[in-house]
Amino acid sequence: MEQTRRPRRRPDARTGLTVGRVFGVPLHLNGSMVLLTLLVTVLYAEFARRQLDLSQLAGYLIGFGFVVSLLGSVLLHELGHALTARRYGIGVRGITLELLGGYTEMDRDAPTPRIDLLVSLAGPAVSAVLGVLAVAATLALPDRTLANQLAFQLAVSNVIVALFNILPGLPLDGGRALRAAVWAVTRDRHRGTEVAGWVGRVVAVGTAALVALLTLTRDLAPLALPLMLLVAFTLWRGAGQSIRMARISRRFPLIDLSRLARPVLAVPTGTPLAEAHRRRADGSTPGAALVVTDTAGRPVALVDPAAAEAVPVERRPWLAVDAVARSLANLPAMPVGLDGERVMETVQTHPGAQYVVTSGEDVVGILHIADLAQLLEPQRKMNT
Repeated sequence: MEQTRRPRRRPDARTGLTVGRVFGVPLHLNGSMVLLTLLVTVLYAEFARRQLDLSQLAGYLIGFGFVVSLLGSVLLHELGHALTARRYGIGVRGITLELLGGYTEMDRDAPTPRIDLLVSLAGPAVSAVLGVLAVAATLALPDRTLANQLAFQLAVSNVIVALFNILPGLPLDGGRALRAAVWAVTRDRHRGTEVAGWVGRVVAVGTAALVALLTLTRDLAPLALPLMLLVAFTLWRGAGQSIRMARISRRFPLIDLSRLARPVLAVPTGTPLAEAHRRRADGSTPGAALVVTDTAGRPVALVDPAAAEAVPVERRPWLAVDAVARSLANLPAMPVGLDGERVMETVQTHPGAQYVVTSGEDVVGILHIADLAQLLEPQRKMNT
């Protein structure tokens, strides 16, 4: 399975090994590739031994060679997405190969339905071309030879990848194409994402049903059953995440940092924690964030609410606020006039619990990620 997605973490936070660049695009291998390599090597080795009457060692070597060829096909599929995206000015952060195929990380969504459609279909188009070439090679090579069997398996793999990914449900490429179509008709990207997400759930259920049928008819190898069930589960989860993100994205226009950010209460460096709490309680904004200022009155640190709350009450008169404060220089900052889309990009690029909200050189508020989450998912917050 393959999916194209935007980053949801720091650009430098990788879960796998960076192995190089292809056409300038960073390539990463996820640790789950080890499981994929072992599983496919064993499955294909057994098939090759039966078909070609090979030794066990030869079967495993051929199985490993098939894994390498299969990963090459997946990489070319992903490059189809990446190079098409780059052709239309969308930055590509990298390609990651993992257990269920791979994904391409882009730094932003496609700006129009047409570009979204082209980027989405580029990967399946590459797989389809590879499948056609492999079919031609299979027909041209002598039957029941090693080269013929490898060509046949690559043909089947690429055709299946192309057909499966074109199914019209997120997180598959066909789901992105469906989203682009609904977006073009309704002029509402969020509605397109939600529709494609629900269709994706139907695809996930259909995949699980097909796996169950193939298991009952004994047409599915026992070792392949867990992998196929994992595919169905991943489809369901990815579709659900797409629906959730569509609903969240609809609320981006509600993000107003001037209202959402908590006001600040400045306390001089060295102020006892108990005194800082008293000043905040006596003030007009008891929920204000405590900002520590230096001797010149400049804000330099933010009192960490969790760390301050952990200090026993009897120690607070003797502990300075500086002891439970974080330097403002280490916190991400965003201007007060930033719109919702840019706020979310900042949060995704620089994950954290608090953000400094500024107006020019002045600190005018502190955005707590919990407040932002409550705004974007009020129902989810009520249930937690």
